[in-house]
Amino acid sequence: MLRRRALSALLSGSCAIVTLFGARLAGAGETLTFDGTVTEGGLEHEFIDFEVPAGTQEIQIDHDDLSNEDILDWGLNDPDGFRGWGGGNSEPAVVAEKAASRSYLAGPIKPGTWRVVIGKAKLVDGSADYHVVVTLRDAPTLAAQPERKPYVAAAALAKGPRYYAGDLHAHSRESGDADPTIADLSAFARAQGLDFVEMSEHNTVSQLDFLQTVQAEHPDLLLVPGVELTTYAGHANGIGATAWVDHKMGQPGVDIAGAAAAFREQGALFSINHPLLDLGDLCIGCGWKHELSAEAIDAVEIATAGSAALLADGTLAFWDELCDTGRHVAPVGGSDDHGAGQKEGAFSTPLGTPTTYVYAEELSVASLLLGIKNSRTVVKIGGVTDPMVELTSEIAPEGDTVHAERTRLHAKITGADGLGVRWVRNGEMLDGGDVTGDAFELEMLATAPASGQDRYRVEVLRNGRPATITGHLWVEFKAGVSVKDDVPGDGGGCSCRVGPVDEGAMENIWGGGAGSSWGVVVAALGGLGLALRRRRVIAGRGWVIAGRGGRPRRGPF
Repeated sequence: MLRRRALSALLSGSCAIVTLFGARLAGAGETLTFDGTVTEGGLEHEFIDFEVPAGTQEIQIDHDDLSNEDILDWGLNDPDGFRGWGGGNSEPAVVAEKAASRSYLAGPIKPGTWRVVIGKAKLVDGSADYHVVVTLRDAPTLAAQPERKPYVAAAALAKGPRYYAGDLHAHSRESGDADPTIADLSAFARAQGLDFVEMSEHNTVSQLDFLQTVQAEHPDLLLVPGVELTTYAGHANGIGATAWVDHKMGQPGVDIAGAAAAFREQGALFSINHPLLDLGDLCIGCGWKHELSAEAIDAVEIATAGSAALLADGTLAFWDELCDTGRHVAPVGGSDDHGAGQKEGAFSTPLGTPTTYVYAEELSVASLLLGIKNSRTVVKIGGVTDPMVELTSEIAPEGDTVHAERTRLHAKITGADGLGVRWVRNGEMLDGGDVTGDAFELEMLATAPASGQDRYRVEVLRNGRPATITGHLWVEFKAGVSVKDDVPGDGGGCSCRVGPVDEGAMENIWGGGAGSSWGVVVAALGGLGLALRRRRVIAGRGWVIAGRGGRPRRGPF
């Protein structure tokens, strides 16, 4: 998470006031003051409990970590649970029945025990002091926010099967470390040519209150709900999430496997964000260090903001490691835009860079989620103007899996004249060549293995670097189903040709017309690499199954 300034002092220890004296009580219109220290070690989050009497109409939490080096995060729970997560927000948190400050939820002020949540993001000397003031008011000071409405999924904005372009990782001011409003992001997204954008805010769902109002103002852009689960040992994306999931790892009943399950139980997909972006204090918690079974993972962000080129090989290897387990993990990309295209810096890219294309039957949240679940994605690292690759099979797949003794794979490539292209099978780089023409086709005869599955993708290259990357087609043996062997290669070779593409034939490859067509769109960044080698940049296997250790940190993603 982007820290725009080092927040005051680091919390260490366990709230002495709370531990010694229990919850503090005051009447409405009064204040409570808490001074204490937190220390390194133990759990990553601690709490300050306080009692809210009946009649209270608004609560304000002023917090200070009293340091420019230590970093503490802040949140709030009401008697029913989650009420908001400001993280590194420097301004006070305010909640009332009909309004709330950014990152927090409006709603009734119930009497009972409330909790200030403290996250130990960074403790320089092993401990940090804090100063918290809780103000209980008998009348609200925030103006009502009629634009807040319960989230309702929008009806399909467009009908018909095709690739829809979008960004699955963007932040509005509800994240606290971001500047733009949701309306600002929406306007910028349409200007970039996107069809959808996911509002993946840090550990909060407060953005959902505003989606219906903004959606009505942008009928051509689908606003996708989501949550970026931001922990001190990695970030993950709950694509399509509409309910908060606890991020406070180590608290009773809270672990990464449970968080992944909680997202999937609500119909969302669990994707790992920028898994190798381990930049220490510059990006605390951004590199993935959790231990998690591949079975819990639906997608991986293979390209993120300005780190895409720097971490390309390692991130693709990370993705391949997951797929090596047999898990069908979809590739996605995200800009991690925090400023509607206005932020600058080495790791800042505007919304839509990279762009994720999803083949879906219509432009709706449910249809996009199904497309991602079936690996019908394409990542254009450079954005919407980069080349397109549509990967299909002559024998129609079920989801992303072709059941046959042998099938012919087709890659239709447009917008890549003069660039390189190659097949990748099971993470191994196979034959490739130069794209010569705007309507270019690549074919391969893929023979199913005797057991298990083989997976194939296509990468378009610029200056030797992958820029356009398709999702996988998986091939599994099924006796009696095969195509004629009239294309060289038998799983390793390919033939290329240039010429006009028969769109009708491409659509019918899947046996169901355009509605059955499946393809992958991706962007070009690298020249041609023909080496038959395993893409492994970081030694060791199973980064997710056996997480890498290290001190939790927090930073700009």
